Amino acid sequence: MQRSTERFLTTHTGSLPRPDDLIRMMYAKEEGVPVDKQALAARVRSAVAEVVKKQADAGIDLINDGELSKPSYATYIKDRLNGFGGTGNTFVYQDLAEYPKLAQRVFGDPGRSRRKTPACNAPITVRDAQAARDDADNLKAALAQTKAAGGFMSAASPGVVSLFFRNDHYKDFETYIYAIADAMRDEYETVTKAGFVLQIDCPDLGMGRHIQYADLDLKEFRKRIGLHIEAFNHATQNIPPEQLRMHLCWGNYEGPHHRDVALADIVDIVFKARASAISLEAANPRHNHEWAVFETVKLPAGKVLIPGVIESKSNFVEHPELIAQRIGRYAKLVGRENVIAGSDCGYGTWVGQAAVDPDVVFAKFKAMAEGARLASKQFWG
Repeated sequence: MQRSTERFLTTHTGSLPRPDDLIRMMYAKEEGVPVDKQALAARVRSAVAEVVKKQADAGIDLINDGELSKPSYATYIKDRLNGFGGTGNTFVYQDLAEYPKLAQRVFGDPGRSRRKTPACNAPITVRDAQAARDDADNLKAALAQTKAAGGFMSAASPGVVSLFFRNDHYKDFETYIYAIADAMRDEYETVTKAGFVLQIDCPDLGMGRHIQYADLDLKEFRKRIGLHIEAFNHATQNIPPEQLRMHLCWGNYEGPHHRDVALADIVDIVFKARASAISLEAANPRHNHEWAVFETVKLPAGKVLIPGVIESKSNFVEHPELIAQRIGRYAKLVGRENVIAGSDCGYGTWVGQAAVDPDVVFAKFKAMAEGARLASKQFWG
């Protein structure tokens, strides 16, 4: 994990807006329309070079590939693993269920409405190991043209795979999530062997409370996500903790979120993950107040927080002074060297999703970089 003892570094959660022509190609692929594989691969590679440059120009220190090769941060695994060919999954978001008109709007967005989530109906094995290697090669080539402080790549957690893809094959949930963990290990280790920090996306630890486990009480939910963390640690056992970061998420959608589990109710379990850095939502109206959790909860030694200081569902460009204030709240509580500025979530979670205008995304990044500079002056002089 790249750290700084001189200033606050900046990063983001992962997914970024894709170019329109790449969106059209990926829509076609998802819908079963024949697409020239070489042409798609070439466009992904050039698009990664473009998005890496945009991040660097905006002042982002820890840069990634924007997840441009993937239809989404989680459902891409159906193209890389065997075992997913059953009937599609359906989801009930507990908060949206109370607002059906809003639910129609959320589920009707161009990206989310196209997602494919076939159930697990056969043994899970690696089908396309080359895909992660191609992703790493694309990011390496793009980063070589910048002066970025470092690079990271994202991958789905065993828990979020279990959330989106129903188990119709394995005898029980524990067997299922460990089968996912074993299959995902190749991708995880490919990323880290390429020299990148691996971010594992874990909406299952937050969003899972009001979707996957809405029928459980808090005690049972905590027990279940404890198993998710065990599977996470199992899958990453060969990776040094300093090469791991985790993204904790309550769902990147514009809903009421009044059913979100409180950070205080799960943070102790989250900290059991081997990841040395925890990225979490901290800018949106539902979770902005939770910096106060760290007034009583001690950050474990060796861990870093990456609080979201810019929202991922709003076209407001946050004022740099507000961003500096948000960074400062965490720095005062957990130490300046243990804070990296980030975004609440991704800006291209699903191909074609465009809650935030693509140009505004990078304006927000520039504001975050300026806010980090202001906060750095305050804490380092």
